[in-house]
Amino acid sequence: MKIKIGILGYGNLGKGVEAAIKKNDDMSLTAVYTRRAPESLKIASKGVEVKSIDVLAQGKEDIDVLIICSGSATDLPEQTPKFASLYNVIDSFDTHARIPEQYAAVDKAAKASGKVGIISCGWDPGMFSLNRVYASSVLPDGKAYTFWGKGVSQGHSDAVRRIEGVKDCRQYTIPVPAALESVRNGENPELTTRQKHTRECFVVAEDGADKSKIEEEIKTMPNYFADYDTTVHFISEEEMKKDHSGLPHGGAVLYSGETSEGTNHIIEYSLKLDSNPEFTGSVLVAFARAAYRLNKEGASGAKTVFDIAPAYLSALSGEELRKNLL
Repeated sequence: MKIKIGILGYGNLGKGVEAAIKKNDDMSLTAVYTRRAPESLKIASKGVEVKSIDVLAQGKEDIDVLIICSGSATDLPEQTPKFASLYNVIDSFDTHARIPEQYAAVDKAAKASGKVGIISCGWDPGMFSLNRVYASSVLPDGKAYTFWGKGVSQGHSDAVRRIEGVKDCRQYTIPVPAALESVRNGENPELTTRQKHTRECFVVAEDGADKSKIEEEIKTMPNYFADYDTTVHFISEEEMKKDHSGLPHGGAVLYSGETSEGTNHIIEYSLKLDSNPEFTGSVLVAFARAAYRLNKEGASGAKTVFDIAPAYLSALSGEELRKNLL
């Protein structure tokens, strides 16, 4: 009996979830739900129905878990609690400061419906969060450092594309090598935002656009670039398609801690991702398995990655896990 998955939203992340389901033999994609006209959407999975999001609201869809692949800014705060009142749900909500608020809303809805809602699944928040908790639990006298990149920041790229005269942009977040090495050496540095990461922008400008004005707007943009050393390169559309068409990302969580005076330990967990959305989709699918299993056991309410035992994520049995991976 396969776990029946529904996908809400078919952008980069929805496509990543679709690809991940094909790698998991205990799951099947039942339907894709969209705000677009269903007939206008062509998906990669043959024989899978595309339906309107309005159908979901009736609460009668034959799915075990709904994976919500929408944006954190405005969609997930509304959609995840709404559909947690009808189905087991999971999202990748990544606005760190608002996670407690998202949790409370989903918890209320999911407890009332007897469903499970797992929020903030991905690599950060998600896998990086787990590693921060594991490390700080094992080494309570220590300090965590998180580095992102080298990789494409979709949010920052979009912010540049909104600048007048910009046709396209890819923005890369890059860790500062000296800062990484200092942490790896156990020096426990105090690092500012500027000391930890740099930003690099590859921009296709409109014909006749003022490139110096565009560069100035990028480098002074508050909340995005003003606090970082930023380099701007102007390139052609052909170069963008050839060299910057992918969505790679990654990073590392490092933790430096002492067990006794002068005895220091470094824990490092790192990721190098060819496709940010495909990897995030794979994390969502693993935690969807956990949501299904937990609900079958009678659990309800909101959960985060901190609440899920690792065995619930794996398609392997407990016996297989103990024999092969313990």
